[in-house]
Amino acid sequence: MVHGADPVNPQRTGLVLVDHGSRVEESNEMLLVMAEMVRRAVPWPIVEPAHMELAEPSIATAFDSCVTAGAELVVVSPYFLLPGRHWSQDIPALAAEAAARHPSVRYMVAAPLGLHPQMAEVVRSRVAHCLAHIAGQAEECEVCVGTGRCVMRTGAEAAA
Repeated sequence: MVHGADPVNPQRTGLVLVDHGSRVEESNEMLLVMAEMVRRAVPWPIVEPAHMELAEPSIATAFDSCVTAGAELVVVSPYFLLPGRHWSQDIPALAAEAAARHPSVRYMVAAPLGLHPQMAEVVRSRVAHCLAHIAGQAEECEVCVGTGRCVMRTGAEAAA
């Protein structure tokens, strides 16, 4: 395990944004959009999306792409809310497997989003938008658009 203050060159740092992966293509496509949003927000020019399973690109493919683009350090960032087995076991194992093909490249698995203070604002914003939508004051959000899922229901409907 490498510790210490080795300098990190932002221009040589690759970021792999990894979600679980889905059989629903629209869900996988959202990760591509998020990766582009992250690319515009971070100081690292190398950002690649990856799915842990069920879809491509895989962590290995994304890791290879980072190295091909010049990354000397690859940060695998789980696009997960909370820690669990995928973060503590599955993703590190897949990242290690990918890294083994690139012995001179350093890598790490970052923490999931977790209890980051900005997450509360994200929840507030999403719920406020959904409430505005059902009140007729906003369009469906990018997640719900065309699905008809963002509607007000009653317990009586659930009991039927």
